[in-house]
Amino acid sequence: MENMTLEQIAQACGGIYYGDEEKKKLEVAGVVIDSRQVKKDYLFIPIRGEKVDGHSFIPQVFADGAAAVLSEEKLEHPDGPYILVEKCIPAMKKLAEYYRKSLEIPVVGITGSVGKTSTKEMISSVLSKKYLVHKTEGNFNNGIGLPLTIFQIRKEHQVAVLEMGISEFGEMDELATMANPDICVITNIGYCHLENLKTRDGILQAKTECFAHMKPDGIAILNGDDDKLSTIQEVNGKQPVFYGLGAEAAEGCQTTKSVYATNIVSLGLEGTRAQIHIGDMYFEVHIPIPGEHNVYNALAATAVGVRLGLTPQQICAGIESTGTISGRTNMIHAGDLLVIDDCYNANPVSMKASLDVLSQAEGRKIAVLGDMGELGDKEKELHYEVGEHLAGKKIDVLFTAGTLAKEIARGVREHQGSCKLHEFADRVQMTEALKDFVQPGDTILVKASHFMEFPKVVAALTGK
Repeated sequence: MENMTLEQIAQACGGIYYGDEEKKKLEVAGVVIDSRQVKKDYLFIPIRGEKVDGHSFIPQVFADGAAAVLSEEKLEHPDGPYILVEKCIPAMKKLAEYYRKSLEIPVVGITGSVGKTSTKEMISSVLSKKYLVHKTEGNFNNGIGLPLTIFQIRKEHQVAVLEMGISEFGEMDELATMANPDICVITNIGYCHLENLKTRDGILQAKTECFAHMKPDGIAILNGDDDKLSTIQEVNGKQPVFYGLGAEAAEGCQTTKSVYATNIVSLGLEGTRAQIHIGDMYFEVHIPIPGEHNVYNALAATAVGVRLGLTPQQICAGIESTGTISGRTNMIHAGDLLVIDDCYNANPVSMKASLDVLSQAEGRKIAVLGDMGELGDKEKELHYEVGEHLAGKKIDVLFTAGTLAKEIARGVREHQGSCKLHEFADRVQMTEALKDFVQPGDTILVKASHFMEFPKVVAALTGK
């Protein structure tokens, strides 16, 4: 955080300042909610959790050099200034909104059902060829993580790339209010969070809440091959920028793609080669991460790069230098095994895309799959469809853990897939059997939703 005094902070979050009047003009050096991260002149925001109340750490953070704290209660003889607020989390969000609007750098906001993080990484890699980029780290894309990401923007940053993840109506409205994006990228409308959003039309409605909070001259960049997104013909009085595979509009769509890919050639697990077209010109690129979905990520990054003034050479270099991150199509060589760590999270679309990647591997191909969460009434059907998809791929072995993952195995079995099935009630049993089963030369995909804790499967296979 830069150039924010305690007086401004109190005003921004609707709080009342208590403390030395002279310290009102003190500028804070950073904002944290974790007392262990406090440094000199930081603002500490105490969060009340189910097990721990951050207010209990207020004496310690002052001892560690905090400039001030927020508080939901009046403090008796605190060792420094504090700002009294009704609730800390809403106050933090108001502060993030205020701080974002004080910044002059462009902000790219990214959302979608699948591929938000990988698209964020691709866009950041491209923009880094011209700008100093600040981006969302880890899973800091929700109502608590996003404001903390915004607070980390400093004067040296030239552009920010912010991921926005939601699971309910109204959440995007809140996130986009804070992010106030110049560019909104929506990757797709899939089958995520159906428990709350019910249908893909509900997901579309929830995701597009971001449009109301774009800058007046902002632009929407949308996947033109998505049957829901391609119906959007105008955003805040402007035609969206669409991207996709091939110049032609998807069946039943009227979209014109400004950015598109042709001559797509799979290089197996080495990625994909493609021609990316920008209007009447194109460039050849090697997308280093496997899977057709990463072609879409490269197209989104190209569209953003064009909007922010990068040359085709800079865009190409940024795409080709994109790396993988833990839990997302991350290739881990562990001795003679290749483990595809894609277990950060899972939904039907991403699960099928990951199986497509696995099918391109050499040697014996093993899918290790677990339950997918938040799919609502159709959860069994959607798991079954993943199995049906797997049955059509040249995948040799399937290991499953969990009650819903049994439906994946059933989908394989009933579609006469040649894949050998190993079904387990829980992750621990499955992992022990898997460790004894694998052999040199195997490629192993590991994927499930968060709550299945499949990173522990990756660790068991790789020792990492």
